[in-house]
Amino acid sequence: MPNINLLEQSLPKAPLKIIALESCKELGQKVNDYIVDFRKQASFNISDSALFASYQSDNYLVKHACPRFGSGEAKGMLYETIRGKDLFIMVDVCNYSLTYSVNGYKNHMSPDDHYQDLKRIISAATGKANRISVIMPFLYESRQHKRTKRESLDCALALEELVHMGVSNIITFDAHDPRVQNAIPLDGFDNFNPPYQFMKALFREVPDITVDKDHLMIISPDEGAMHRAVYFSNVLGVDMGMFYKRRDYSTVVNGKNPIVSHEFLGDDVSGKDVIIIDDMIASGESMLDVAKKLKDRNARRVFVCTTFGLFTEGFDKFDEYYANGWIDKVITTNLTYLPPIVKEKPYFVIADMSKFLALIIDSINHDLTIGKVMNPTDKIHALLDKYNKR
Repeated sequence: MPNINLLEQSLPKAPLKIIALESCKELGQKVNDYIVDFRKQASFNISDSALFASYQSDNYLVKHACPRFGSGEAKGMLYETIRGKDLFIMVDVCNYSLTYSVNGYKNHMSPDDHYQDLKRIISAATGKANRISVIMPFLYESRQHKRTKRESLDCALALEELVHMGVSNIITFDAHDPRVQNAIPLDGFDNFNPPYQFMKALFREVPDITVDKDHLMIISPDEGAMHRAVYFSNVLGVDMGMFYKRRDYSTVVNGKNPIVSHEFLGDDVSGKDVIIIDDMIASGESMLDVAKKLKDRNARRVFVCTTFGLFTEGFDKFDEYYANGWIDKVITTNLTYLPPIVKEKPYFVIADMSKFLALIIDSINHDLTIGKVMNPTDKIHALLDKYNKR
């Protein structure tokens, strides 16, 4: 286990328990298995302290349920005590595969439904846990993080609501705009990014990629993804480019101003592999348009790295672009629901985040500074050294 020496030198805050809601069941099981393995590898002797009474266990998951009445109403239920526990609740608000019945009609669960189930489980804990942390990889309503007209501020309201319910820490990944944490300035908010996992997956799937300025460029598909691309290009020591969106602000389609075109700023990409990095793929239309424009500029290969693959309009267009050679790989994490069909796509690569999440949970349970436990820059440099020495 990485950094196990730091964990062995500290005490847990309280006995660990994890609630992985149905939306996050598979990921939660993987995280649990890693923590079980971490703690079985611990070389120190378990003391007689009450804090170590359940330190090593075969299972940290809490049995729970959110059953629904015929009207569609629901309730949260816990089947074991969580009194005095350091409780971590995992939820995937983007898991549209789950359904429930309303007066005989089948409804697919929306982000609102998942968020309500999260609050139900927090309520069922009735304030008895020593500490509650919420792990919400895709931050609920994170795309509605600022007000530009007379409109709601849903993400900020949700964060405030969770804090008022007793949540101490909110852990998320690649927040659309991390500044939304200003809504809860005195409470815990941790935002992680997966560049290390992206590079591991890319090196595994594309072993002939060359990481230098002559062969690789990092591309930001819009202004909002600039900070990700800047970090990625700096840590890899390569150049970057950026597209900016020209929008038609006179009309609104599906709640947003439609994109007229993508304009490119940056050096020549001819003959180079390019990595397009962004926080999410929704319909994928914008990302695919950028990929096509890069191929038109004679880019060698196009790799798309995105934290959340939502694929709200399916995979037909991705299949078409892969068949035409406009994209080569699409790398995304398993932090949100992915339909089983993705495993059949030759261009699709999953960057597994379960071990990373397990280390985050274990570190917070020991009250360790996350920055000291996980330094992605050092990890990426070590990965590059290992890759270049092959």
